[in-house]
Order: sequence, then C-alpha cells, then structure tokens
Amino acid sequence: MSERHTHTVRGEEAGSRLDKLLGELDFMVSRSAAQKLVETGYVLVNGHVASKHHITRAGERVEVFVPPSVESDLEPEDIPLDIRFEDDHLIVLSKPADLVVHPARGHYTGTLVHALLAHSADLGTLQGEDRPGIVHRLDKDTSGLMMVAKTDATQAALSDALRLRTIERRYVALTHGYIAPDSGLVDAPLGRNPRDRMRMGVVESPTSKQAVTTFRVLERYMAGRYDDGYTLVECKLYTGRTHQIRVHMAYIGHPVVGDPLYGRNHPRADLGLDKQFLHAYRLGFAHPVTGEVLDFSDPLPEELARRLRDLEPDSMGRTSVGDELWPVIMPSL
Repeated sequence: MSERHTHTVRGEEAGSRLDKLLGELDFMVSRSAAQKLVETGYVLVNGHVASKHHITRAGERVEVFVPPSVESDLEPEDIPLDIRFEDDHLIVLSKPADLVVHPARGHYTGTLVHALLAHSADLGTLQGEDRPGIVHRLDKDTSGLMMVAKTDATQAALSDALRLRTIERRYVALTHGYIAPDSGLVDAPLGRNPRDRMRMGVVESPTSKQAVTTFRVLERYMAGRYDDGYTLVECKLYTGRTHQIRVHMAYIGHPVVGDPLYGRNHPRADLGLDKQFLHAYRLGFAHPVTGEVLDFSDPLPEELARRLRDLEPDSMGRTSVGDELWPVIMPSL
C-alpha cells in the first residue's frame, strides 16, 4: 500500500514550484524524487492530479502518495566491470563502447544495470526498478567514466550535483573538418527532432531544454582524399542532455567521426569506425558523504587511440592544451 502524506501550503511557501516545495519536506528524499512522483501522477493538489509546472498558492492541500518499493524482475548477469573506485556509497567505473546502460527497447538483457546487480546487492532506487544505481548515462557506443550510487541518499546528492553543475565531465571527440578557433562555446537548446523521434536536434520549442557545451582544440589534421580534415577536441558538459555533444558538434558543422546518427556516414572518412569517436575521459566531483574531492581520468580505448596514431602523419600540430592532455588521454604502448 502507498504511503500517504498531506501538506497545506503556507503563505511563505506560496509561489514555489510544486516539486521544489515537495523536495524540501521531511518525508521526501530529494527534489528529483519529488519530480518523479509529480510526473507519474502520485501528487494531488486540491484533489486533482498536479502538473509538474504547478506554482503553489497559500492554502492549497497537497497530497503525496509514495508507492511501495517493488522487487525488480531484472536478473543479475556476470558481465565484467572496470571499476576505478568503490566504497559503501558509490562506484566509479569505465564503461566500454557497445554496452547499454539500462534496459530499453531492444536491449532487455546484457546491460550495465545487469552487471551492477551481479556486483552489488546495494544500489540506489530513486531512478526506478529498471535503473538501480544510475545517476547519469552514456550512449551505448560512448565509452568512459560513469558514477553509480549504492544508496538512495547518494543517488539524490549526485543527481542534485549534476543539476547544480558542480560535477566535472569532460570528453575527447574526433570531429570532421578544420575547427579554426582554439576554443568555443555552443549554447543551443535541444529537443526531439519533430521528423525523427530517434534523433535529437537544436529545436526552438517550449519542450526544448537548455544545453551548453564548451570545447578546446587539442590537435588538427590535414584534409585527405576522402575527408576535409579532422580536429581532435576536448568537450566539457555544463548540461547533460541526450546526445548533447554529438548534436552540438554537428550543429556547428563538425560532426563526430563515426557518428551513425549525426555524422557523415562515409566509411573511409569515418576511418573505418562504426561508432562515434567519443570518450568520457575525465570525471570529478566532491564525495557526497565524506566531502573528499575525487578526480578520475581514463585514457582512450585502444581502438580509438589507434586511429589517432594512424593520423599522426597528417597532424598540423598540437595546441598547448593538446600537449598537456596527451599523456592523460593516450594509453601507454
């Protein structure tokens, strides 16, 4: 049976978004948990299902129904994990390309979630029964560092840190074309492509979400017979939208090499890659319990590093940032 909580909006609380108000109440774990309850119809205002955009008014009666936890029917699977840090609260791991993070259409087994269930009996539950421990995700064919929560409190704290943009997430991407400036910023809202729901795009609509990416050039490569050159960049996420880096780089005319959705789709120009050249190489954040600053780096997978070595004869020179990061992103031979 669901737990039922009631609250009458006080005068000083009027004018707040409903999810923000709920997130501050004692029985609620976090604002993100409150948002999920509102979105799934478990919150009533004056007897009516609340909208997630509802602005509270003094005297309103808010009823919150917290559903009981449901045992997941996901089965643990013995899939190797490349764990870089673990304690009683969280895990930091390196996800390989080709591994889906959580079950979705066409991927009901063999996901990172199935591997996590085999590794640990304790995982956060706030994202739902099919996403235990998940705080953020990487696309199936994007490799690199991820954090996983082992408790609800840690999951809530890390989710809030993502929302407040206090978590450092940096990626390495090889893009098509010559990017002239050494650095840049892309601030363009993202939403579902109205003509293809599998794709995201820069869309000006009420449902679009702010998305901000910055980049720094590491190295440029000359044009060849089948391409117009390449630029190796480091991208930093300030928001975490679906396909954000891939869409933003394509939007400025420099799609990620090998990207099957937003790229050039030319085998030779894509250096023979059938997946995007995108790797989450750095992850930094304050531990939500101990306060310790954790900072991790992860070199490129060998398949991607090999493509860069093959391009060395066409290099136009590294930038100072490229010289600084090269020992970090390139695996030892």
